[in-house]
Amino acid sequence: MDEDTEFGRALIAAMEAVAIVRGETEPARVHQPPDAVDVRAIREKLGLSRPAFAKRFGLAVAAVRDWEQGLRRPGSAARILLIVISQSPNVVAEAIAEARAG
Repeated sequence: MDEDTEFGRALIAAMEAVAIVRGETEPARVHQPPDAVDVRAIREKLGLSRPAFAKRFGLAVAAVRDWEQGLRRPGSAARILLIVISQSPNVVAEAIAEARAG
């Protein structure tokens, strides 16, 4: 029997935790996105207006505005997306375009 159950997953997680506490294995690394991302700098580096930036990357114009003005802070998923946009804007834009077309 090779069924994946909630109980089975919980048991495996508990066994992994015990192994970490005993020093038998290293914990997995968790990477947290930086606390702040300069949205305006990313957008300006790409030479895009707020509406064009929002449209290209599937964001709300109001969210981009609020992030730039410091009225709101992007959540962790948005910060990660913004970091990827900063590093590889064409890859992100192509992935979004493919998802919209599919």
